[in-house]
Amino acid sequence: MSHLVWFRNDLRTADNPALTAACGKGQNVRALFILTPGQWQDHDWSPARVQQMLGHLDDLGRALAKLGIPMDILEADDFSESIRLLTDYCHQHGTRVLHFNEEYGVNERRRDKQVRDQLSKEEITVNKYRDQTVAPVGTIRTGKDEPYSVFTPFSRRWLQWIEDTTPTVLPVPSPVGEPLPWRNHGHTPETLGFTSPPPALVTASESGAHDQLDWFLEERGGDYKAKRDFPAVDGTSQLSPYLAVGALSGRQCLIAAREAQSRGGNQEGFSTWVNEIAWRDFYIHILYHYPRVSMHRAFKPDTEALRWNDPGEHFEAWKEGRTGIPIVDAGMRQLRETGWMHNRLRMITAMFLSKNLFIDWRLGEAWFMQNLVDGFLASNNGGWQWSASTGTDAAPYFRVFNPATQSERFDPKGEFIRRWVPELAKLDNKRIHNPAAGGVIPGGYPRPVVDLKESRKEAIARFEALKR
Repeated sequence: MSHLVWFRNDLRTADNPALTAACGKGQNVRALFILTPGQWQDHDWSPARVQQMLGHLDDLGRALAKLGIPMDILEADDFSESIRLLTDYCHQHGTRVLHFNEEYGVNERRRDKQVRDQLSKEEITVNKYRDQTVAPVGTIRTGKDEPYSVFTPFSRRWLQWIEDTTPTVLPVPSPVGEPLPWRNHGHTPETLGFTSPPPALVTASESGAHDQLDWFLEERGGDYKAKRDFPAVDGTSQLSPYLAVGALSGRQCLIAAREAQSRGGNQEGFSTWVNEIAWRDFYIHILYHYPRVSMHRAFKPDTEALRWNDPGEHFEAWKEGRTGIPIVDAGMRQLRETGWMHNRLRMITAMFLSKNLFIDWRLGEAWFMQNLVDGFLASNNGGWQWSASTGTDAAPYFRVFNPATQSERFDPKGEFIRRWVPELAKLDNKRIHNPAAGGVIPGGYPRPVVDLKESRKEAIARFEALKR
């Protein structure tokens, strides 16, 4: 009986439920990946993410070939066409059982339902598996058997679930045949209709993902809480690009972190990082239970009545890093040039756009996705709606970060600003955070596009009017 593994957002051989099930008892196994560049464009995928995915796809094909599993790569424009190609492929290769790991965006769920309906008519068994999260989606629920909509109680229940179940990871399956040759697929972002991406941020391989995980936990994990908020310091894990394409699973991260904790060290640092894994699970949980958030809808429906400012020149200035607010401009320039942005800066820049400029958060959400190498719908949407006070567990509408204050606190010597906004490099450590506050602004750097205090008042007034 022929089994087919349909890879999507799970480009790894270890801890892959669909692959493990297909390889059971040494069965005849093939693998398939379907490129859908038109759909990726519609979903605002960045060239950097496409490049990362293509690199992992080549690495995965090579790893599967060593297991005796041939992998084919087909190209469709969108999900509708991919269903036809998948059906034809199953007929061509006599597939009797299809295996895949679930995805939770609304378009992906609709596609998978159509696949199940179509292949069931062909008497092909379709097996899907819960993946992406540590605790399978639908598992963490309230005492009233309802999904959580606030992070803190969710995380308490999540941690209890971990203690009760002791999750494990699946090893790389044993070979099902003799090693096979593998040829690079030859695709690039440019051949798929994307612009040229920035230089790769991390190595695109499953082994590279595990090397990065091990290095982070050994070298930085204990200091994570103390250093994670300072963009000039390499205090974060840099694992998000691997998680975004599924080259690494949340389960693998959790178990590795708990093993690191057991060896001693700064427990607070490890616990803080584990909490970030919980946040990722939480946002996927929200995406699953409240599909409207993947349909350009606010989690809090009442906030959809907010009247946002026209984006205009202010939006362009924000995108290009020329708002006249140094920490905002530094973060936005980092994003454009590298395809990545420090998490603290994601919050600062998002809140500046949605509160000080009062521009629709959905425009910022899309811009991040169009540029981030680690663009992941659940996390990106959750972060933007938190910043805009439209989402679950969101920042209260009256909480508006002051970018200058944030800059003084988290980039006290202006090191990060000097790197990305060299026009301000000669300013002292105080003026660099707010060059418009006295003195002459260095040539070539703009004045602030908005007054921080007055725009904060205006944003609060608009939310209060909405409440009334």
